[in-house]
Amino acid sequence: MKQNDPLALSPLTESTYYILISLVDPLHGYGIIKKVQALSRGRIVLSPGTLYGVLQNLMAHNLISLEEAQEEGRKKKIYKITPTGKMLARFEILRFREMTEHGRKFLQRTGMAQED
Repeated sequence: MKQNDPLALSPLTESTYYILISLVDPLHGYGIIKKVQALSRGRIVLSPGTLYGVLQNLMAHNLISLEEAQEEGRKKKIYKITPTGKMLARFEILRFREMTEHGRKFLQRTGMAQED
């Protein structure tokens, strides 16, 4: 893996992917958990330990940044996607698109395709 090459982190795990794209708007930890759960239609329910481990890894690779904000008189950690993180998310989305197209062709050729 090349140093400082965010594309070398691909493929992302499903949880990491959803955490990264959930940060299209800055969020605090609990907000990320709820957004990932909504985006995945309830399939992914993150524990705080899992979330914070992934967040640390994403920050270590400069894919997200951390800011502190005051909310209701309390300090909250707010996470934001960085330009590097956006680049990796785009790469993953294009990779998924290619995989989906190949899967669609497979289903058609095997007679397993269903009408949407």
